[in-house]
Amino acid sequence: MTYELKSHTADVAVEATADSLGGVFAACADGMAEAMTEEWPDAGDRFSFEERANAREALLYDYLDRLIYERDVRGVLPVANDATVTREGDEWVVRGSARGVPLAAVHARDLKAVTYSEMDLSETDGGWHAYVVFDV
Repeated sequence: MTYELKSHTADVAVEATADSLGGVFAACADGMAEAMTEEWPDAGDRFSFEERANAREALLYDYLDRLIYERDVRGVLPVANDATVTREGDEWVVRGSARGVPLAAVHARDLKAVTYSEMDLSETDGGWHAYVVFDV
């Protein structure tokens, strides 16, 4: 699983690839964390959560939006992200976890929101590809 930060006018984008759908979700989340700060200490506790949506793209949006929510409510930077994505009936489900590094321990830039602008989530011959733009 890999990700790369991309320049995007006034925003920042993350392009990610992984062998699995959950892996590409987690790679996007790791890229989002690096967009906020390049370094963080080996501190913080893991937390888990679940999101559900009717479409894969909506699930990716909700997953990343949930991590921004957790950052704001818990006062932590979600790093070392892990995600498993499954289909349950008519819904897509992501079960995720992250290590919450206290914001007081990092010098983080503000990242306001995930956007649908130019979002791509596609299956490739080698796994999955995602491109997500964040509003800074």
